[in-house]
Amino acid sequence: MTGSLSHRLSTLSPGARGLLLTMAAAALLALLAGIAGGALTALIRGGLVHLPSDDAYRVLTFHGISAFFYWLYLVQAVLLLAFAAAEHGRGLDWSPLGWAGFALLLAGFALSAIAATGTPFLYDGNPDLARDAPEEMVPFAAGYLLLGLALLVLPLPALRSLTRPGVALSATGFALFVWAGFLMVSGFAAIYAFLPEFLWALGRADFPAGQSTNWHILFHNMHYLPLMGTVIVWYVLMQELTGVTSIFGARFSKLVFAMYLVFVPPTSLYHMFLEPDLPQPVRILGSMLSLFVSVPTLTAFLIIVASLEVHARAKGGRGLFGWIRMLPWQNPAMAAAGFAVLNMGLGLVFAFVLIQADLAPLLSDSFFVPGYFHFFTLGTVTLSFLAALAVLLPALTGRALAAPGLARRMPGLASLGLAVFGACGIAAGYLGVPRRVLDTSYGGEAPTLWAPLMLGVATGGTVMAAAVAGLALCLAACLLPRQARPVLAPLDWSGPVRPGAAALVGPLSVLMIVLAMAGFTALGFELMRALPLETTGGGHAH
Repeated sequence: MTGSLSHRLSTLSPGARGLLLTMAAAALLALLAGIAGGALTALIRGGLVHLPSDDAYRVLTFHGISAFFYWLYLVQAVLLLAFAAAEHGRGLDWSPLGWAGFALLLAGFALSAIAATGTPFLYDGNPDLARDAPEEMVPFAAGYLLLGLALLVLPLPALRSLTRPGVALSATGFALFVWAGFLMVSGFAAIYAFLPEFLWALGRADFPAGQSTNWHILFHNMHYLPLMGTVIVWYVLMQELTGVTSIFGARFSKLVFAMYLVFVPPTSLYHMFLEPDLPQPVRILGSMLSLFVSVPTLTAFLIIVASLEVHARAKGGRGLFGWIRMLPWQNPAMAAAGFAVLNMGLGLVFAFVLIQADLAPLLSDSFFVPGYFHFFTLGTVTLSFLAALAVLLPALTGRALAAPGLARRMPGLASLGLAVFGACGIAAGYLGVPRRVLDTSYGGEAPTLWAPLMLGVATGGTVMAAAVAGLALCLAACLLPRQARPVLAPLDWSGPVRPGAAALVGPLSVLMIVLAMAGFTALGFELMRALPLETTGGGHAH
Protein backbone atom coordinates (compact mmCIF):
# COMPACT_ATOMS: atom_id res chain seq x y z
CA MET A 1 0.00 0.00 0.00
CA THR A 2 1.68 3.20 -1.18
CA GLY A 3 0.53 6.80 -1.52
CA SER A 4 -2.48 8.55 -0.06
CA LEU A 5 -6.00 7.20 -0.28
CA SER A 6 -6.85 9.84 -2.89
CA HIS A 7 -3.89 8.82 -5.03
CA ARG A 8 -4.78 5.12 -4.85
CA LEU A 9 -8.40 5.86 -5.75
CA SER A 10 -7.31 7.97 -8.71
CA THR A 11 -5.36 5.03 -10.15
CA LEU A 12 -8.26 2.58 -10.14
CA SER A 13 -9.30 1.10 -13.46
CA PRO A 14 -11.99 2.90 -15.49
CA GLY A 15 -14.39 0.03 -14.84
CA ALA A 16 -13.98 0.22 -11.06
CA ARG A 17 -14.29 4.00 -11.10
CA GLY A 18 -17.43 3.76 -13.23
CA LEU A 19 -19.05 1.35 -10.77
CA LEU A 20 -18.19 3.49 -7.74
CA LEU A 21 -19.30 6.74 -9.33
CA THR A 22 -22.58 5.29 -10.58
CA MET A 23 -23.33 3.87 -7.14
CA ALA A 24 -22.37 7.16 -5.48
CA ALA A 25 -24.71 9.08 -7.78
CA ALA A 26 -27.58 6.72 -6.94
CA ALA A 27 -26.79 7.02 -3.22
CA LEU A 28 -26.94 10.82 -3.36
CA LEU A 29 -30.24 10.67 -5.25
CA ALA A 30 -31.67 8.36 -2.55
CA LEU A 31 -30.45 10.81 0.10
CA LEU A 32 -31.99 13.82 -1.65
CA ALA A 33 -35.29 11.95 -2.05
CA GLY A 34 -35.25 10.98 1.61
CA ILE A 35 -34.42 14.55 2.66
CA ALA A 36 -37.33 15.90 0.63
CA GLY A 37 -39.69 13.43 2.31
CA GLY A 38 -38.25 14.25 5.73
CA ALA A 39 -38.60 18.01 5.28
CA LEU A 40 -42.21 17.62 4.13
CA THR A 41 -42.93 15.35 7.10
CA ALA A 42 -41.48 17.93 9.49
CA LEU A 43 -43.68 20.65 7.97
CA ILE A 44 -46.71 18.38 8.34
CA ARG A 45 -45.74 17.70 11.96
CA GLY A 46 -45.51 21.42 12.65
CA GLY A 47 -48.94 22.11 11.14
CA LEU A 48 -47.45 24.23 8.33
CA VAL A 49 -48.48 21.82 5.54
CA HIS A 50 -51.75 19.93 5.48
CA LEU A 51 -52.25 16.70 3.53
CA PRO A 52 -54.88 13.99 3.73
CA SER A 53 -53.94 11.54 6.46
CA ASP A 54 -53.02 8.64 4.16
CA ASP A 55 -50.90 10.88 1.94
CA ALA A 56 -49.05 12.26 4.95
CA TYR A 57 -48.22 8.73 6.13
CA ARG A 58 -47.12 7.81 2.61
CA VAL A 59 -44.62 10.69 2.75
CA LEU A 60 -43.36 9.45 6.13
CA THR A 61 -43.07 5.90 4.78
CA PHE A 62 -41.08 7.03 1.76
CA HIS A 63 -38.81 9.16 3.95
CA GLY A 64 -37.96 6.21 6.19
CA ILE A 65 -37.44 3.80 3.31
CA SER A 66 -35.24 6.03 1.18
CA ALA A 67 -33.18 7.68 3.92
CA PHE A 68 -32.76 4.91 6.49
CA PHE A 69 -32.55 1.88 4.24
CA TYR A 70 -31.47 2.75 0.71
CA TRP A 71 -29.27 5.83 1.24
CA LEU A 72 -27.44 4.41 4.25
CA TYR A 73 -26.83 0.97 2.77
CA LEU A 74 -26.00 2.06 -0.74
CA VAL A 75 -23.45 4.60 0.47
CA GLN A 76 -21.95 2.03 2.84
CA ALA A 77 -21.48 -0.30 -0.12
CA VAL A 78 -19.82 2.51 -2.10
CA LEU A 79 -17.37 3.33 0.69
CA LEU A 80 -16.63 -0.30 1.49
CA LEU A 81 -15.81 -1.12 -2.13
CA ALA A 82 -13.78 2.07 -2.59
CA PHE A 83 -11.71 1.61 0.57
CA ALA A 84 -11.20 -2.09 -0.16
CA ALA A 85 -10.07 -1.37 -3.72
CA ALA A 86 -7.57 1.19 -2.43
CA GLU A 87 -6.36 -0.83 0.56
CA HIS A 88 -3.62 -2.76 -1.24
CA GLY A 89 -3.41 -0.45 -4.23
CA ARG A 90 -4.33 -3.27 -6.58
CA GLY A 91 -7.85 -2.31 -7.57
CA LEU A 92 -11.25 -3.97 -7.17
CA ASP A 93 -11.72 -7.67 -7.90
CA TRP A 94 -15.00 -9.24 -9.04
CA SER A 95 -16.47 -5.93 -10.29
CA PRO A 96 -19.32 -7.73 -12.14
CA LEU A 97 -20.65 -8.86 -8.76
CA GLY A 98 -20.63 -5.24 -7.70
CA TRP A 99 -22.81 -4.34 -10.68
CA ALA A 100 -25.12 -7.29 -9.93
CA GLY A 101 -25.55 -6.26 -6.30
CA PHE A 102 -26.15 -2.67 -7.35
CA ALA A 103 -28.85 -3.77 -9.80
CA LEU A 104 -30.57 -5.79 -7.06
CA LEU A 105 -30.53 -2.79 -4.75
CA LEU A 106 -31.93 -0.44 -7.38
CA ALA A 107 -34.72 -2.92 -8.15
CA GLY A 108 -35.49 -3.12 -4.45
CA PHE A 109 -35.62 0.66 -4.16
CA ALA A 110 -37.99 0.87 -7.13
CA LEU A 111 -40.36 -1.69 -5.61
CA SER A 112 -40.23 -0.02 -2.21
CA ALA A 113 -40.99 3.37 -3.76
CA ILE A 114 -43.94 1.92 -5.66
CA ALA A 115 -45.22 0.26 -2.49
CA ALA A 116 -45.02 3.58 -0.63
CA THR A 117 -47.73 4.98 -2.94
CA GLY A 118 -50.23 2.41 -1.65
CA THR A 119 -51.08 1.53 1.93
CA PRO A 120 -48.62 3.45 4.14
CA PHE A 121 -46.93 0.63 6.05
CA LEU A 122 -44.22 2.91 7.50
CA TYR A 123 -40.67 1.71 7.13
CA ASP A 124 -41.03 -1.37 9.37
CA GLY A 125 -43.80 -2.94 7.27
CA ASN A 126 -46.05 -4.07 10.11
CA PRO A 127 -48.17 -6.90 8.61
CA ASP A 128 -51.12 -6.00 10.86
CA LEU A 129 -51.65 -2.99 8.58
CA ALA A 130 -52.07 -5.31 5.58
CA ARG A 131 -54.62 -7.78 6.99
CA ASP A 132 -57.38 -6.37 4.79
CA ALA A 133 -55.25 -6.12 1.66
CA PRO A 134 -52.24 -8.47 1.94
CA GLU A 135 -51.53 -8.19 -1.78
CA GLU A 136 -50.32 -4.62 -1.20
CA MET A 137 -47.56 -6.02 1.00
CA VAL A 138 -46.07 -7.96 -1.94
CA PRO A 139 -44.02 -5.13 -3.54
CA PHE A 140 -43.12 -3.71 -0.11
CA ALA A 141 -41.68 -6.98 1.20
CA ALA A 142 -40.16 -7.81 -2.19
CA GLY A 143 -38.25 -4.53 -2.12
CA TYR A 144 -36.65 -5.35 1.21
CA LEU A 145 -35.91 -8.90 0.07
CA LEU A 146 -34.02 -7.54 -2.94
CA LEU A 147 -32.18 -5.17 -0.62
CA GLY A 148 -31.23 -8.15 1.53
CA LEU A 149 -29.95 -10.05 -1.51
CA ALA A 150 -27.99 -6.98 -2.59
CA LEU A 151 -26.30 -6.82 0.81
CA LEU A 152 -25.25 -10.44 0.41
CA VAL A 153 -23.68 -9.76 -3.01
CA LEU A 154 -22.18 -6.25 -2.77
CA PRO A 155 -19.56 -7.03 -0.10
CA LEU A 156 -18.10 -9.95 -2.08
CA PRO A 157 -15.80 -7.83 -4.31
CA ALA A 158 -14.53 -6.08 -1.20
CA LEU A 159 -13.83 -9.36 0.59
CA ARG A 160 -12.01 -10.72 -2.45
CA SER A 161 -9.95 -7.54 -2.84
CA LEU A 162 -8.97 -7.54 0.85
CA THR A 163 -7.96 -11.20 1.08
CA ARG A 164 -5.52 -11.67 -1.75
CA PRO A 165 -3.02 -14.47 -1.04
CA GLY A 166 0.17 -13.39 0.67
CA VAL A 167 -1.16 -9.98 1.78
CA ALA A 168 -1.75 -9.35 5.49
CA LEU A 169 -4.67 -7.29 6.68
CA SER A 170 -3.82 -3.90 8.14
CA ALA A 171 -5.99 -2.39 10.89
CA THR A 172 -8.06 -0.67 8.21
CA GLY A 173 -8.26 -3.85 6.15
CA PHE A 174 -9.45 -5.83 9.16
CA ALA A 175 -12.09 -3.16 9.91
CA LEU A 176 -13.30 -3.31 6.31
CA PHE A 177 -13.45 -7.11 6.52
CA VAL A 178 -15.68 -6.88 9.63
CA TRP A 179 -17.79 -4.20 7.96
CA ALA A 180 -18.34 -6.42 4.92
CA GLY A 181 -19.33 -9.31 7.16
CA PHE A 182 -21.85 -7.21 9.06
CA LEU A 183 -23.40 -5.99 5.81
CA MET A 184 -23.95 -9.59 4.79
CA VAL A 185 -25.42 -10.41 8.21
CA SER A 186 -27.83 -7.50 7.76
CA GLY A 187 -28.78 -8.94 4.38
CA PHE A 188 -29.63 -12.29 5.99
CA ALA A 189 -31.60 -10.47 8.70
CA ALA A 190 -33.65 -8.56 6.10
CA ILE A 191 -34.49 -11.77 4.26
CA TYR A 192 -35.34 -13.57 7.51
CA ALA A 193 -37.61 -10.71 8.59
CA PHE A 194 -39.53 -10.17 5.35
CA LEU A 195 -39.62 -13.55 3.59
CA PRO A 196 -42.44 -14.85 5.86
CA GLU A 197 -44.33 -11.61 5.25
CA PHE A 198 -43.80 -11.91 1.48
CA LEU A 199 -45.02 -15.53 1.41
CA TRP A 200 -48.06 -14.64 3.52
CA ALA A 201 -48.91 -11.76 1.18
CA LEU A 202 -48.79 -14.22 -1.73
CA GLY A 203 -51.08 -16.64 0.13
CA ARG A 204 -48.29 -19.22 0.51
CA ALA A 205 -47.86 -19.09 4.31
CA ASP A 206 -49.64 -18.29 7.55
CA PHE A 207 -49.76 -14.81 9.02
CA PRO A 208 -46.20 -13.87 10.20
CA ALA A 209 -46.97 -13.60 13.91
CA GLY A 210 -43.25 -13.46 14.76
CA GLN A 211 -42.48 -10.51 12.49
CA SER A 212 -42.09 -8.15 15.44
CA THR A 213 -39.17 -10.12 16.87
CA ASN A 214 -37.60 -10.54 13.44
CA TRP A 215 -37.91 -6.80 12.87
CA HIS A 216 -36.16 -6.06 16.17
CA ILE A 217 -33.21 -8.21 15.10
CA LEU A 218 -33.05 -6.55 11.69
CA PHE A 219 -33.44 -3.05 13.11
CA HIS A 220 -30.65 -3.62 15.62
CA ASN A 221 -28.27 -4.57 12.80
CA MET A 222 -29.50 -1.72 10.61
CA HIS A 223 -29.12 0.69 13.54
CA TYR A 224 -25.58 -0.08 14.69
CA LEU A 225 -23.92 -1.17 11.47
CA PRO A 226 -23.86 2.40 10.10
CA LEU A 227 -22.25 3.52 13.38
CA MET A 228 -19.47 0.99 12.90
CA GLY A 229 -19.08 2.19 9.32
CA THR A 230 -18.93 5.75 10.63
CA VAL A 231 -16.08 4.93 12.99
CA ILE A 232 -14.19 3.26 10.14
CA VAL A 233 -14.75 6.36 8.01
CA TRP A 234 -13.32 8.55 10.79
CA TYR A 235 -10.34 6.23 11.13
CA VAL A 236 -9.62 6.37 7.39
CA LEU A 237 -10.33 10.08 6.95
CA MET A 238 -8.15 11.30 9.80
CA GLN A 239 -5.20 9.44 8.32
CA GLU A 240 -5.99 10.86 4.88
CA LEU A 241 -6.52 14.46 6.05
CA THR A 242 -3.72 14.68 8.62
CA GLY A 243 -1.36 11.76 8.03
CA VAL A 244 -1.95 10.57 11.61
CA THR A 245 -2.16 6.86 12.42
CA SER A 246 -3.15 5.31 15.73
CA ILE A 247 -0.62 5.82 18.51
CA PHE A 248 -1.85 2.56 20.04
CA GLY A 249 -0.77 0.41 17.12
CA ALA A 250 -2.58 -1.67 14.52
CA ARG A 251 -3.14 -4.65 16.84
CA PHE A 252 -5.14 -2.62 19.35
CA SER A 253 -7.20 -1.05 16.56
CA LYS A 254 -8.05 -4.51 15.27
CA LEU A 255 -9.15 -5.50 18.77
CA VAL A 256 -11.46 -2.48 18.96
CA PHE A 257 -13.11 -3.25 15.63
CA ALA A 258 -13.50 -6.88 16.71
CA MET A 259 -15.38 -5.62 19.78
CA TYR A 260 -18.34 -4.84 17.53
CA LEU A 261 -18.73 -8.59 16.99
CA VAL A 262 -18.81 -9.13 20.76
CA PHE A 263 -20.87 -6.22 22.08
CA VAL A 264 -23.41 -5.35 19.38
CA PRO A 265 -25.33 -8.61 18.61
CA PRO A 266 -26.34 -9.49 22.22
CA THR A 267 -27.61 -5.99 22.99
CA SER A 268 -30.64 -6.23 20.71
CA LEU A 269 -32.84 -7.19 23.68
CA TYR A 270 -33.50 -3.57 24.59
CA HIS A 271 -35.41 -3.07 21.33
CA MET A 272 -38.04 -5.47 22.75
CA PHE A 273 -38.83 -3.57 25.95
CA LEU A 274 -42.31 -2.69 24.64
CA GLU A 275 -43.32 -6.32 24.16
CA PRO A 276 -45.95 -6.91 26.86
CA ASP A 277 -45.01 -10.56 27.39
CA LEU A 278 -41.25 -10.00 27.71
CA PRO A 279 -40.17 -11.69 30.99
CA GLN A 280 -38.77 -9.42 33.70
CA PRO A 281 -35.41 -11.27 33.86
CA VAL A 282 -34.98 -10.60 30.12
CA ARG A 283 -35.73 -6.90 30.69
CA ILE A 284 -33.09 -6.73 33.40
CA LEU A 285 -30.58 -8.56 31.20
CA GLY A 286 -31.41 -6.23 28.31
CA SER A 287 -30.78 -3.16 30.46
CA MET A 288 -27.43 -4.56 31.61
CA LEU A 289 -26.31 -5.48 28.10
CA SER A 290 -27.41 -2.12 26.71
CA LEU A 291 -24.74 -0.43 28.80
CA PHE A 292 -22.11 -2.10 26.61
CA VAL A 293 -23.57 -1.18 23.22
CA SER A 294 -21.45 1.96 22.76
CA VAL A 295 -18.21 0.53 24.14
CA PRO A 296 -16.61 -0.10 20.72
CA THR A 297 -17.66 3.29 19.33
CA LEU A 298 -16.41 5.25 22.34
CA THR A 299 -13.15 3.28 22.41
CA ALA A 300 -12.51 3.98 18.73
CA PHE A 301 -13.38 7.64 19.34
CA LEU A 302 -10.77 7.77 22.11
CA ILE A 303 -8.11 6.22 19.85
CA ILE A 304 -8.74 8.72 17.06
CA VAL A 305 -8.93 11.81 19.29
CA ALA A 306 -5.91 10.81 21.38
CA SER A 307 -3.83 10.15 18.26
CA LEU A 308 -4.78 13.51 16.75
CA GLU A 309 -4.10 15.36 20.00
CA VAL A 310 -0.67 13.85 20.57
CA HIS A 311 0.47 14.55 17.01
CA ALA A 312 -0.99 18.07 17.05
CA ARG A 313 0.90 18.87 20.27
CA ALA A 314 4.06 17.55 18.64
CA LYS A 315 3.45 20.12 15.86
CA GLY A 316 3.07 22.99 18.31
CA GLY A 317 -0.50 22.71 19.59
CA ARG A 318 -0.99 24.43 22.95
CA GLY A 319 -3.71 24.58 25.61
CA LEU A 320 -6.36 22.04 26.44
CA PHE A 321 -8.35 22.69 23.25
CA GLY A 322 -6.01 24.94 21.27
CA TRP A 323 -4.66 22.04 19.20
CA ILE A 324 -8.14 21.47 17.75
CA ARG A 325 -7.82 24.73 15.77
CA MET A 326 -4.85 23.20 13.92
CA LEU A 327 -7.04 20.58 12.25
CA PRO A 328 -7.81 21.20 8.54
CA TRP A 329 -11.20 22.79 9.07
CA GLN A 330 -11.04 24.50 5.65
CA ASN A 331 -11.65 21.06 4.15
CA PRO A 332 -15.39 20.23 3.92
CA ALA A 333 -14.62 16.62 4.81
CA MET A 334 -13.03 17.68 8.10
CA ALA A 335 -15.89 20.06 8.87
CA ALA A 336 -18.48 17.33 8.27
CA ALA A 337 -16.58 14.77 10.36
CA GLY A 338 -16.06 17.24 13.20
CA PHE A 339 -19.74 18.09 13.51
CA ALA A 340 -20.56 14.38 13.21
CA VAL A 341 -18.48 13.71 16.32
CA LEU A 342 -20.28 16.47 18.23
CA ASN A 343 -23.68 15.13 17.20
CA MET A 344 -22.69 11.60 18.18
CA GLY A 345 -22.03 12.77 21.72
CA LEU A 346 -25.50 14.29 21.93
CA GLY A 347 -27.07 11.19 20.44
CA LEU A 348 -25.35 8.90 22.93
CA VAL A 349 -26.62 10.96 25.85
CA PHE A 350 -30.25 10.48 24.90
CA ALA A 351 -29.83 6.94 23.59
CA PHE A 352 -28.87 5.82 27.08
CA VAL A 353 -32.00 7.48 28.45
CA LEU A 354 -34.19 5.47 26.08
CA ILE A 355 -32.62 2.08 26.79
CA GLN A 356 -33.53 2.16 30.48
CA ALA A 357 -36.10 -0.62 30.98
CA ASP A 358 -38.34 1.58 33.16
CA LEU A 359 -38.29 4.55 30.78
CA ALA A 360 -38.55 2.69 27.46
CA PRO A 361 -42.28 1.84 27.78
CA LEU A 362 -43.01 5.51 28.45
CA LEU A 363 -40.77 7.13 25.84
CA SER A 364 -40.48 4.68 22.95
CA ASP A 365 -43.84 5.55 21.42
CA SER A 366 -43.26 9.27 21.90
CA PHE A 367 -41.52 11.86 19.73
CA PHE A 368 -38.46 11.40 21.94
CA VAL A 369 -37.37 8.65 19.50
CA PRO A 370 -37.15 10.69 16.26
CA GLY A 371 -35.88 13.61 18.36
CA TYR A 372 -32.79 11.72 19.52
CA PHE A 373 -32.51 9.30 16.59
CA HIS A 374 -31.70 11.99 14.04
CA PHE A 375 -28.57 12.91 16.00
CA PHE A 376 -27.30 9.53 14.82
CA THR A 377 -28.88 8.96 11.42
CA LEU A 378 -28.38 12.47 10.07
CA GLY A 379 -26.03 14.29 12.43
CA THR A 380 -23.49 11.51 12.83
CA VAL A 381 -23.79 8.84 10.16
CA THR A 382 -24.98 10.87 7.17
CA LEU A 383 -22.52 13.72 7.76
CA SER A 384 -19.67 11.20 8.16
CA PHE A 385 -20.53 9.39 4.97
CA LEU A 386 -20.80 12.70 3.10
CA ALA A 387 -17.38 13.58 4.52
CA ALA A 388 -16.02 10.38 3.01
CA LEU A 389 -17.63 11.17 -0.35
CA ALA A 390 -16.02 14.62 -0.20
CA VAL A 391 -12.67 12.81 -0.42
CA LEU A 392 -13.72 9.92 -2.63
CA LEU A 393 -15.51 11.76 -5.45
CA PRO A 394 -12.76 14.32 -6.22
CA ALA A 395 -10.22 11.49 -6.23
CA LEU A 396 -12.26 9.38 -8.64
CA THR A 397 -13.22 12.22 -11.00
CA GLY A 398 -10.18 14.50 -10.72
CA ARG A 399 -12.54 17.44 -10.10
CA ALA A 400 -12.59 19.45 -6.88
CA LEU A 401 -15.79 20.12 -4.95
CA ALA A 402 -18.05 22.85 -6.25
CA ALA A 403 -18.37 25.83 -3.90
CA PRO A 404 -16.00 24.43 -1.24
CA GLY A 405 -16.67 27.40 1.05
CA LEU A 406 -20.40 26.68 0.97
CA ALA A 407 -19.79 22.95 1.43
CA ARG A 408 -17.62 23.69 4.47
CA ARG A 409 -20.42 25.66 6.15
CA MET A 410 -23.27 23.23 5.47
CA PRO A 411 -22.40 20.71 8.25
CA GLY A 412 -22.54 23.47 10.86
CA LEU A 413 -25.87 24.74 9.57
CA ALA A 414 -27.25 21.20 9.45
CA SER A 415 -26.13 20.63 13.03
CA LEU A 416 -27.76 23.87 14.14
CA GLY A 417 -31.06 22.80 12.57
CA LEU A 418 -30.63 19.36 14.11
CA ALA A 419 -30.08 20.90 17.55
CA VAL A 420 -33.40 22.76 17.28
CA PHE A 421 -35.18 19.70 15.87
CA GLY A 422 -33.70 17.41 18.52
CA ALA A 423 -34.24 19.72 21.49
CA CYS A 424 -37.87 20.37 20.57
CA GLY A 425 -38.49 16.74 19.68
CA ILE A 426 -36.98 15.35 22.88
CA ALA A 427 -38.87 17.88 24.99
CA ALA A 428 -42.04 16.96 23.13
CA GLY A 429 -41.38 13.31 23.85
CA TYR A 430 -40.93 13.97 27.55
CA LEU A 431 -44.29 15.76 27.46
CA GLY A 432 -46.05 12.88 25.74
CA VAL A 433 -46.26 13.88 22.05
CA PRO A 434 -46.79 10.60 20.11
CA ARG A 435 -44.36 9.80 17.33
CA ARG A 436 -46.65 7.93 14.94
CA VAL A 437 -49.45 10.53 15.00
CA LEU A 438 -48.77 13.28 12.46
CA ASP A 439 -51.59 15.63 13.49
CA THR A 440 -51.01 16.14 17.20
CA SER A 441 -53.49 18.99 17.64
CA TYR A 442 -56.30 16.57 18.57
CA GLY A 443 -58.85 19.16 17.51
CA GLY A 444 -57.47 21.78 19.87
CA GLU A 445 -57.54 19.44 22.89
CA ALA A 446 -53.77 18.80 22.97
CA PRO A 447 -51.64 20.36 25.75
CA THR A 448 -50.64 23.97 25.04
CA LEU A 449 -46.90 23.28 24.74
CA TRP A 450 -47.26 20.64 22.04
CA ALA A 451 -47.92 23.07 19.16
CA PRO A 452 -44.87 25.36 19.69
CA LEU A 453 -42.61 22.35 20.21
CA MET A 454 -43.75 20.76 16.96
CA LEU A 455 -43.34 24.10 15.21
CA GLY A 456 -39.73 24.01 16.45
CA VAL A 457 -39.44 20.49 15.03
CA ALA A 458 -40.66 21.77 11.66
CA THR A 459 -38.27 24.74 11.69
CA GLY A 460 -35.22 22.76 12.74
CA GLY A 461 -36.06 19.90 10.39
CA THR A 462 -36.39 22.25 7.42
CA VAL A 463 -33.04 23.92 8.15
CA MET A 464 -31.13 20.66 8.59
CA ALA A 465 -32.74 19.16 5.48
CA ALA A 466 -31.81 22.17 3.36
CA ALA A 467 -28.22 22.19 4.66
CA VAL A 468 -27.65 18.47 4.06
CA ALA A 469 -29.20 18.79 0.60
CA GLY A 470 -26.84 21.70 -0.11
CA LEU A 471 -23.81 19.65 0.90
CA ALA A 472 -25.00 16.67 -1.14
CA LEU A 473 -25.45 18.85 -4.23
CA CYS A 474 -21.93 20.29 -3.82
CA LEU A 475 -20.64 16.72 -3.83
CA ALA A 476 -22.84 15.66 -6.73
CA ALA A 477 -21.36 18.47 -8.84
CA CYS A 478 -18.13 16.45 -8.96
CA LEU A 479 -20.00 14.02 -11.19
CA LEU A 480 -20.72 16.67 -13.82
CA PRO A 481 -18.34 17.26 -16.74
CA ARG A 482 -16.48 20.51 -16.06
CA GLN A 483 -12.97 21.85 -15.87
CA ALA A 484 -10.79 20.21 -13.24
CA ARG A 485 -9.52 22.35 -10.36
CA PRO A 486 -6.85 21.65 -7.74
CA VAL A 487 -8.00 19.51 -4.82
CA LEU A 488 -7.20 20.69 -1.27
CA ALA A 489 -3.89 19.27 -0.09
CA PRO A 490 -4.03 17.32 3.21
CA LEU A 491 -1.88 18.02 6.25
CA ASP A 492 1.06 15.81 7.12
CA TRP A 493 1.39 15.32 10.86
CA SER A 494 3.13 11.97 10.55
CA GLY A 495 6.35 11.55 12.45
CA PRO A 496 7.59 10.96 16.01
CA VAL A 497 5.74 12.29 19.04
CA ARG A 498 6.95 13.17 22.50
CA PRO A 499 6.90 10.12 24.82
CA GLY A 500 4.18 10.42 27.44
CA ALA A 501 2.43 13.31 25.68
CA ALA A 502 -0.90 14.15 27.28
CA ALA A 503 -4.15 13.33 25.49
CA LEU A 504 -6.93 14.74 27.68
CA VAL A 505 -9.74 15.85 25.39
CA GLY A 506 -10.98 12.34 24.55
CA PRO A 507 -11.41 11.18 28.17
CA LEU A 508 -12.94 14.53 29.16
CA SER A 509 -15.46 14.22 26.32
CA VAL A 510 -16.52 10.75 27.45
CA LEU A 511 -16.84 12.00 31.04
CA MET A 512 -19.12 14.82 29.86
CA ILE A 513 -21.25 12.31 27.93
CA VAL A 514 -21.62 10.09 31.02
CA LEU A 515 -22.56 13.02 33.27
CA ALA A 516 -25.10 14.32 30.75
CA MET A 517 -26.52 10.82 30.33
CA ALA A 518 -27.06 10.53 34.09
CA GLY A 519 -28.63 13.98 34.26
CA PHE A 520 -31.13 13.47 31.44
CA THR A 521 -31.99 9.97 32.73
CA ALA A 522 -32.82 11.47 36.13
CA LEU A 523 -34.84 14.19 34.41
CA GLY A 524 -36.76 11.54 32.51
CA PHE A 525 -37.71 9.69 35.68
CA GLU A 526 -38.80 12.91 37.38
CA LEU A 527 -40.97 13.96 34.45
CA MET A 528 -42.52 10.53 34.19
CA ARG A 529 -43.42 10.57 37.89
CA ALA A 530 -45.13 13.92 37.34
CA LEU A 531 -47.46 12.58 34.65
CA PRO A 532 -51.10 12.34 35.75
CA LEU A 533 -51.58 8.98 34.04
CA GLU A 534 -49.32 5.96 33.80
CA THR A 535 -48.59 5.11 30.19
CA THR A 536 -47.46 1.76 28.90
CA GLY A 537 -46.44 0.94 25.35
CA GLY A 538 -47.29 -1.90 23.12
CA GLY A 539 -46.01 -3.13 19.83
CA HIS A 540 -42.78 -2.02 18.22
CA ALA A 541 -40.09 -0.33 20.25
CA HIS A 542 -38.64 1.25 17.10
